[in-house]
Amino acid sequence: MKAHLGITAFLFLLGSVYGRFIVEKSSVRVISPRHIRGHHDAALANFGVPNYGGTLHGTVIYPDKNSNGCEKFDTTFKSKSRRPVILLLDRGECYFAIKAWNAQNAGAGAVLIVDNVDEPLLTMDTPEEFFSDSSIDYVEKINIPSALIDKSFGETLKKTLQKIATDPSEGSELIVKMDWRESMPHPDERVEYEFWTNSNDECGERCEEQLDFVKNFRGHAQLLERGGYTQFTPHYITWFCPEPFRLSRQCKSQCINKGRYCAPDPEQDFGEGYEGKDVVIENLRQLCVHRVANESGRPWQWWDFVVDYDTRCSMKEKKYSKECAETVVRDLGLSLDKVQKCMGDPDADAENAVLKKEQEDQVGHDSRSDVTILPTLVINNIQYRGKLERTAVLKAICAGFKESTEPHVCLSPEMETNECLHNNGGCWKDVHLNVTACKDTYRGRVCQCPSVRGVQYQGDGYTSCIAVGPGRCAMNHGGCWSEMKNDITVSACSDSKLSGCTCPPGFQGDGYKCEDIDECKEKLACTCPECSCKNNWGGYECKCKGNLLYIKGEDTCVAKSVSTFGWFVIILVLSCVVGAGIAGYIFYRYRLRSYMDTEIMAIMSQYMPLDNQHNEAQPLRQDSTA
Repeated sequence: MKAHLGITAFLFLLGSVYGRFIVEKSSVRVISPRHIRGHHDAALANFGVPNYGGTLHGTVIYPDKNSNGCEKFDTTFKSKSRRPVILLLDRGECYFAIKAWNAQNAGAGAVLIVDNVDEPLLTMDTPEEFFSDSSIDYVEKINIPSALIDKSFGETLKKTLQKIATDPSEGSELIVKMDWRESMPHPDERVEYEFWTNSNDECGERCEEQLDFVKNFRGHAQLLERGGYTQFTPHYITWFCPEPFRLSRQCKSQCINKGRYCAPDPEQDFGEGYEGKDVVIENLRQLCVHRVANESGRPWQWWDFVVDYDTRCSMKEKKYSKECAETVVRDLGLSLDKVQKCMGDPDADAENAVLKKEQEDQVGHDSRSDVTILPTLVINNIQYRGKLERTAVLKAICAGFKESTEPHVCLSPEMETNECLHNNGGCWKDVHLNVTACKDTYRGRVCQCPSVRGVQYQGDGYTSCIAVGPGRCAMNHGGCWSEMKNDITVSACSDSKLSGCTCPPGFQGDGYKCEDIDECKEKLACTCPECSCKNNWGGYECKCKGNLLYIKGEDTCVAKSVSTFGWFVIILVLSCVVGAGIAGYIFYRYRLRSYMDTEIMAIMSQYMPLDNQHNEAQPLRQDSTA
């Protein structure tokens, strides 16, 4: 047994001796007093719930006693301004997590722990005893964010609090802003995340934590995946057995492919139960299930497989077998042949392409840490900090979307606060149409001119948004001037123009404000000596003296009788012209027909005698014969 533990420990350490660990950070900005304003880094804790994508303005309080937070506080901390309390505590004497737990129970909204040595920031981890001692289950109940700050910054905060307590000119409170908005990268409209886990369910609390997360998060994960919002990839940690030990019982029991890929024995006992290589093979099967499901366009089936596998083939309940796992594959409609082909031969003295890729992915690069412990969640290439719980993880994923591209699940009331509900977020709004430029996002709000019923608005989103394009005049007259009088609405918006405003005839202005033109006062119309002008809204009324008639186009007055006689003359002349035209046409047709008849008879007479010619010549021939 001792030899087994020694080999296992060596296998674990081998992957991490030369590893790299990245401390994920947030920002702390001092708001007041002014003379210590500035930005400082804070290291996120591996417990609690970091407010990814959000901020917290709070009042810093340093307790007079129990400054390390290792004992329960006998008071509830409150600020004078009713801001959330950010409790400042000293490092040392007890676990980081117990400090956060006691602070939460005393009313704190967040915790800043001051390092007690000058060193680079480190990640405050969950106590290992949490996974073996049920008496410290408080870790799961920590729901506030915690962070570690360096010694120098912490001492500055303490001294400032002392001055505030003794000198009123320093102000009444120390106010800081904890900022997690850039703690999670959010480059585009899709979030890539990966979950490093294990198919073994016999490792106690840590294994149960992973399975509970998969079961509880499955619904969210599948909805996000089906909608194309996320790309999820499962991963499994493996180690290799050093060359000198490959023929040992331990390596043969815990490794496949001749010591290349290993996992600890589930029961920590070589004499009974399942072997470490059973875990490696099942890890490989689950990786291939995801690959085959992904190729078939259904990558979300991995979540179904893991949940069904745990129910039907649990190692902890001694149900596991190759046949059981393969039955789950078939029942989900996946190709067992493709899964087996992907897995390859675990007894071969050769590299396995799938597991080799897994070992390569374990190694950190750029801003990413090595993966050395389970479970590990990586979102947008950043290692997630906080408890492995459905809502906390979903918040972190939602913070990974580019602003304003989040799916609906991220904007539910339990996930974020709708900032557009208060004073419209400070954005433009059309009260009459109830149209606003405020768009709520997971990180806050953006002022962005909207598109309403196919009509696009343009502007800065803060002070103005104007409808442009076809149909714009239907949207509050395209932002142009309009006014109604006597049940008649006049607008400076023209449907024939895609943008801009022009005052209609009878009005003057820039189109956004129009005023009636007084045509009478400005002598623009009705200027003839006989005219009498009266201005109306949007026009004028012109009357002539006596029995005169006003002609608007000529802006003059004429006699009604002359006008009647003129129309009579015009009609008479037109009638004569039309009659002459008809008579001329008839005469023309008669003359043309007579001329044509004469010409035809002349031509025919040259070739044959006509009837009248024959009758006239006959007597002459008879006379000559006699």
